[in-house]
Parts: sequence; C-alpha cells; structure tokens
Amino acid sequence: MTEVASKNSISTELTVQEAELYDRQIRLWGLESQKRIRTARILICGINGLGAEISKNIILAGVKSVTFLDHNVVSEGDRCSQFLAPVTALGENRAEASLARAQALNPMVELNADKDVLTEKPDNFFTAYDVVIVIGAPRREMIRINNACRMKGVKFFGTDVWGMFGYSFADLQEHQFIEDVFKHKVVSKENDKIKTELVGVPTKKTLLFPPLQDVFEFDCRKREYLKTIKRKGFALMMFMILHRFREEHQRDPCYKKATEDRAILLQYRDDLAPGIIPDSAFTHVFSQISPVAAIVGGVVGQEVIKSVSQKEAPHHNLFFFDPERGDGYIETIGI
Repeated sequence: MTEVASKNSISTELTVQEAELYDRQIRLWGLESQKRIRTARILICGINGLGAEISKNIILAGVKSVTFLDHNVVSEGDRCSQFLAPVTALGENRAEASLARAQALNPMVELNADKDVLTEKPDNFFTAYDVVIVIGAPRREMIRINNACRMKGVKFFGTDVWGMFGYSFADLQEHQFIEDVFKHKVVSKENDKIKTELVGVPTKKTLLFPPLQDVFEFDCRKREYLKTIKRKGFALMMFMILHRFREEHQRDPCYKKATEDRAILLQYRDDLAPGIIPDSAFTHVFSQISPVAAIVGGVVGQEVIKSVSQKEAPHHNLFFFDPERGDGYIETIGI
C-alpha cells in the first residue's frame, strides 16, 4: 500500500484541469470548499456493495485520495450490488479488484488497495487519514477504531446495510461548518411601502458529536424514548438487534438460514422491547440489496463531503433507512 503523505505536503491549490473538471461543484459549494475536498484523504474499510456506492460518490467529488481496505475476496454475493469488481474477478481480493473501475470514475484521485485484515490494523494506522469509514465490522471493532480516530481528530463514519435496512453513524467530534441562515433584507422603499427579499447569510456554527460507544450504551427501553417510537420509528432498535446478532454469531443473518436466523432476531427483539417491532420487519434483512445500498451510500457520500468541505449542517448523528416505512430519517442519540 502506498504510504500516506504528510498533510503539510499537500497543495491546496487546484490545477486548471481540476478547476475545469469540478467547475459545477465549485459553483455549487464554492472554491474554498472544493479546496478542502481536494486535500481530503479517505479510508474505506469494507468494499462490498455499500462500500462501492460510497466510493463512487466520494471519488467523483474529487478528494485527494481513497484507500480501500478489505481482506475479503470477490464472491457470488457481490454480484448483487458490488459494481466496481468485474464478474471475471471472482476469487480475487475485493479491494484490488475494485481499483480499475474506481480509477476510471476520476483519474485525478489517488487510489490505493490494502489487503490486510481490519482487526489486525493498529490504532495509529487510522490516524493517518482525514476520514475513516467502516462498513460491515462488529461493534467492538467499530468502537475501537472510533476511539482511535477521536484521539487524533479524525472524522469517523460507521455504516451498514442488511437487506432493506440501512444506517449511517457520524462522529465528527467538534465540527464547525458554514450554513446559510435566511433573513429578510430590505431591497426598496417606495411610497411608504417596503419591499424585502430572503437572502442567505453565511453563518458559522458548531456541533458536538458523541462517540459510537455512547450510542450502543443508549437504553432504548426508556419510557421517554418509547414515547417517540410512533413518530420516529423503531430503526434504532433494529440497529441494536442486528449488531447484537453480528457480535454474538460473528456473521450477519443469512438467507440460507433464514428461518433459524429470523427466530434468533425475534428473540433479541423480545429481549430488548417486546411488542414494539412487528415480525415483518425481520423478513428482509438478508444480504445487501442494491437499491438500499445506493440510498445509504448516497447519504454517506454526501455526509463525508459535507464534513470535509465544512459546508452545510451534517446529520447529527444517525441516519436510518426504515424498511417498514420505506424512507429515511435522522436520530440524535447519545448527545
């Protein structure tokens, strides 16, 4: 794997070629934001279908570099949603097999592949990046990496898709950003009549983000939280249940064992909060479904770009795609 260079050695100036390629983006969020994006070094851990979607969005935005970390090989299951690895790459390392198509998306972005096992990476490995995105890892490992990132101010995202259910978590620690606050401005005064218009005033804001451990330690059975279920949905409980399954069985629910695994999930549901989540919610939580990976991957890509560009308010701090309602919503947990 290519050694990650010192951030101080990175030029923040855009070349003429970059300015032409990213012209539309510069018009959208400004030159300074694009310069920040241009210097961002991203680590993506887990290049499955969701990882491919996130990679696509980040690479097209024009970051400095993206490193794929994945020790797994391309499998038959990847054909459902992992579009970066060609069908001829079956059995090859997933990170390496994804490089060529990813590079074709944007030749200006530096791409690297790392075949090491995520759990064998030391804490200081993650601190060489600006943003770390972890996909498909058990909660204990995610918490370890998140804590390592917090020690050095590295932005952290954890995300996953189980069938029709997906989520993303962001820990940006103390995050400053610019957001347009719309106010009425007087534009003319004629015959004692005042005409106004809404104008956006760039305003600097700050948000504080809790670590992932605080989310996992949140008690979903609190009466105050249960009162919000009808309005918000029960996706946070799904998140807890699916992560418990992964932690205890060292795998995800599998369609080949659908009956057995669904029974386990229903038992976990009853252990957590009986009578809240319908049985039907656990019917479609097997494998990765391409449309859901595209939705969640689009959201994560958007949030990563917002975090490095410091433009617009980020999700604070969880996004859920709810299979029962067929839509997404934001929860703020652990604040």
